[in-house]
Amino acid sequence: MENAVRDWRGRSYLPGPVPADRTRMFWLAWGAMAAISPLQYGYAALLAKEATGLTLLAVWIACQAAGALPALHLVRRGRLGVRTSLAAGAALSFAGLAAAALPLSAPGSFVGYALLGGLGAGLVYGVCGEVVSSWYPERPAARVGLITGAFGYGAVPLLVWAGLAPAATSTAFMVAAVVALAVIATAARHLRLPPALWWPEDVDPRSHALDAARLRTTPEAARQFGPAQALRTRTLPALALILTCAGAVSVFDVIVVAGTGSWGALAVLVALNGASRSVAVRCSELFGRRRVLAAVLTALATGQVLLATALTTTPPGSAPAGTALPGSGLPGSGLSGTLPAEPMAAGGPLLWLGAVAAGLGGGAFYPLLASLVREFFGVERAGEIHAVVYSAKALAGAGAVALALLALSTPATALAVAAALAALPALAIPRLRIPGLPSTIPA
Repeated sequence: MENAVRDWRGRSYLPGPVPADRTRMFWLAWGAMAAISPLQYGYAALLAKEATGLTLLAVWIACQAAGALPALHLVRRGRLGVRTSLAAGAALSFAGLAAAALPLSAPGSFVGYALLGGLGAGLVYGVCGEVVSSWYPERPAARVGLITGAFGYGAVPLLVWAGLAPAATSTAFMVAAVVALAVIATAARHLRLPPALWWPEDVDPRSHALDAARLRTTPEAARQFGPAQALRTRTLPALALILTCAGAVSVFDVIVVAGTGSWGALAVLVALNGASRSVAVRCSELFGRRRVLAAVLTALATGQVLLATALTTTPPGSAPAGTALPGSGLPGSGLSGTLPAEPMAAGGPLLWLGAVAAGLGGGAFYPLLASLVREFFGVERAGEIHAVVYSAKALAGAGAVALALLALSTPATALAVAAALAALPALAIPRLRIPGLPSTIPA
């Protein structure tokens, strides 16, 4: 490494020219992430409204969360190419979305959607995040926040389509399957990883490492940790626990708001779930990751309180409990389209305010936790360590299903539990410390 330079911490860099297609690679990764969004948020909103659908969603989330880690490990070791990974992700995501178009009782729903679709989405999510963060090492959090945002709001067109024409939901999923196959396959042709230790030559890495304003709000790790070393700290399990709690509430909110029959509020919730991610990362660069993460989880908890109030107060002129909701009975879903014993069609300003607060908090924590992984454990193995934290989303899926089942009979109780799940980690965030620093140094 004759051209390598070192910063004040001893980290090595290999400055090199910025490829002309770096921007195109970013947008292709953004498109691929948007294409897999219907697998989670589209399915949660449209089909996960009974025990069978909820079970399939939980298995899908587990496969998606668990599939990212081994794929990322193989890609980083050079044993699996980016093109091969994304080509497989395109085929598997197509199979998952096509299976979502089938009735829940169809034999292919479990294997096609839950297993194949989950693994495919995990491949795309993990590889796209690794490629983008590697090509933008000077600001990885901001760029990864943008593409993970697409994973949130990419399902909005599908939800709008299903809201306007409920009878065409199956067709909407088939169209989404074809779009995903085309977009992810195109990304597979062009995405690639940079050389090891690459750094853009138009940014001085040593000046970047000494930027006092950046270090004040986003300090760097005390040293570079490996996954095994990170697992031995108290910080990594804490980050995984935060993701488990917040992830369960995030998916649960989509199911609950979809159950009200208010497609406008649902679209706002999912759109903000994605858009808030890049905004939160930008705010964290100004005010600090932990402070903004605590604010995000507070917004998520506030959203549960607002939604609980809205769903237990039927405004004048709204449908009483047991009234059929227009468009709530989806073809092939086995739903009757009726409200549970407690009013779920309570609309009004509180429902919209709850959707806004839950949307702002329901997605922004994902890139913030990824940023904290870099801040706590260093950048060299950040992708693999974050994949370990992200695998806790499998538990979050099970938690979301448990909350949704509870909401079938007592939505207010389920939302109260969800508020606690979001609020408790927010209170614990100030106690997070950078591993490796002496305890006498302020956090």
